[in-house]
Amino acid sequence: MLHAAETQLSASPEHDISTRAVCEAVGVGQPVLYRLFGDKAGLLSALVDHGFDRYVQRKQALATTDDPLDDLRVGWDDHIAFALENPAIYRLMFSPMLARQPAAPRTVFKLLTATLERCAEAGTLRVPPEIAAQQIMSANIGVALALLVRPDIYTDPDLSARVRDATFAGCVSRPSKEAQGGSTALTATQLAARLRRNPAPSLGAEEQQLLLKWLDGLGE
Repeated sequence: MLHAAETQLSASPEHDISTRAVCEAVGVGQPVLYRLFGDKAGLLSALVDHGFDRYVQRKQALATTDDPLDDLRVGWDDHIAFALENPAIYRLMFSPMLARQPAAPRTVFKLLTATLERCAEAGTLRVPPEIAAQQIMSANIGVALALLVRPDIYTDPDLSARVRDATFAGCVSRPSKEAQGGSTALTATQLAARLRRNPAPSLGAEEQQLLLKWLDGLGE
């Protein structure tokens, strides 16, 4: 039924579905749909969850290398590729009009933050990981939606790469002499990332949180 709903969503010029048509496609009566999903809104919510499940599985399957910055770049490009390969479901996944906002985006955000934590540990992150994740994720989604919704305006084939590189330039960089100890902000961000991964045994929980607060402040 979810497959039928996605197929109809992809074929619809209005980017909408009919519960009757979905039921006819799988050969069941509408009471079956209502029993499983409650109503049309419930079916759309389930379709969104199904889309995010595929997206998260795809993200988790990406290779993790010794270069977190390269992994970050691959992750951006894969996000755009997923959107272009699944335009109808992607628009629905990130629609502000959903009756129930899905919880999966938090998982996606955590996956991105984990990669940024690795960048921080390597001394290549200019700002705290969560701040960088907000910056990168919002830009990534914005480009994807622009390419899907107004392809007549956003015609530059290199648009995604241009925005990606400009976005990354604001929060990450390749290792340099500055990253190796010349910058208080970079050093603070790097130390905070290492403490989050391996808490200092000599510090209590409250002391650890206070130190992380100070380090995050220095890293901004």
